[in-house]
Amino acid sequence: MSRRKKSRKQVFEQLEVIDAAAKGKTVAKAPDGKVVFLQNAVPGDVVDVQTFKKRKAYYEGKATHFHKRSEKRVAPECDYFGTCGGCKWQNMGYEHQLYYKEKEVVNNLTRIGHIELPEVTPILGSEAQYFYRNKMEFSFSDSRWLTLEEIQSDEDLGDRNALGFHIPGMWDKILDIDKCHLQRDPSNAIRNAVKAFAVKNDLSFYNTRQQTGFLRTMMIRTSTTGDIMVLVQFFKEDKAKRELLLNFLAETFPEITALLYVINGKGNDTIYDQDVICYKGQDHIFETMEGLRFKINAKSFYQTNSEQAYELYKITRDFAGLKGDELVYDLYTGTGTIAQFVSKHAKKVIGVESVPDAITAAKENAQLNGITNVEFFVGDMKQVFNDAFITTHGHPDVVITDPPRDGMHKDVVGQLLNIAAEKIVYVSCNSATQARDLALLDGMYKVTKVQAVDMFPQTFHVENVVLLEKR
Repeated sequence: MSRRKKSRKQVFEQLEVIDAAAKGKTVAKAPDGKVVFLQNAVPGDVVDVQTFKKRKAYYEGKATHFHKRSEKRVAPECDYFGTCGGCKWQNMGYEHQLYYKEKEVVNNLTRIGHIELPEVTPILGSEAQYFYRNKMEFSFSDSRWLTLEEIQSDEDLGDRNALGFHIPGMWDKILDIDKCHLQRDPSNAIRNAVKAFAVKNDLSFYNTRQQTGFLRTMMIRTSTTGDIMVLVQFFKEDKAKRELLLNFLAETFPEITALLYVINGKGNDTIYDQDVICYKGQDHIFETMEGLRFKINAKSFYQTNSEQAYELYKITRDFAGLKGDELVYDLYTGTGTIAQFVSKHAKKVIGVESVPDAITAAKENAQLNGITNVEFFVGDMKQVFNDAFITTHGHPDVVITDPPRDGMHKDVVGQLLNIAAEKIVYVSCNSATQARDLALLDGMYKVTKVQAVDMFPQTFHVENVVLLEKR
């Protein structure tokens, strides 16, 4: 049943939520046959829906009343579920999260890529379903996000400062966090201590709209080795106040091995064009994997789930099936972790990446690990990865590619077809763009193995590894 309004918003009553869709949304069917995308329901729920957007083929809406709650539901662990936006699937049992992640991968490969698939290896779940992230970034704000109840209340709202996460879709609103379930201790203790100390000592929190204040962001990185990095970003220099806070951190948390800071007065808070200064300890931490040591600085990219990254790399290496005499190309190599991980099973590995700092780190880590059969090159992939490059460095037997969410540029796909290596192992964090690229490779290559890997429990994100072999 539905009631039409002049605003074109509609109410649909007693719809059954039948599936999960991309980006954490779920799916119901309206009486007119159109799909309804929901953001606050779980497959199996029966709900009334208020729509807020209408398109030719679908609606977007919100469940306003629950007639039946799905058996797939679980109680969210986090008090901020539904407001923070960081763990959209926390209200769904983990086995069901895995089911829908694998289903999305298979659907994308078959519907977008029109790929003929082998028997798909079951998705690899994460042993740790909470406290698995090794990197978290928090923002300071002098005007924390208020709930509707707080806004309507006549009571004194007290401290308006926040140290937490951006409200989804609101660049200037920060949700104050007491306990986050994504990063292991002492992450929560450090964040809460910093906030309390800053409030007590009148260290001003940043105001995004006015671009005023002192404290801007804080990043915490942890590793399986026990190393801890804390980086505080200040909007302006105030030596006395800066040292007051940093000394407090160093004294209260002596386990911090890398205490860093940045003075950033520009409009955005990205640190990649800023000077990172080491205040105490070292300017890096270490991660380890099968005896390899990876040096990680404040600007380094490293998979944010260390334990599951190891599983992902093992699958990648297994799919490559190296015997020891192969020349391997590792495209989008980042800081060269995969290249080094597979190097002892290959004759030589060539890594290519567009970010100069990443290649510098890759070379440094290879030297640190005593690996001599890897070489790293920097440049835009679609320009560097050309015929002259292949002529200079050799024709690869195996190509490993791990591109960003946008997938591979069509020129890179074209070059892969020109090279015609015997095997391609395609690691992807976006199976939709992966499917698009696989369709372009399908004339020459057959997909022979597929395995999804869950790197981010409680979210809709999923990695996927595909082996392509020449037809």
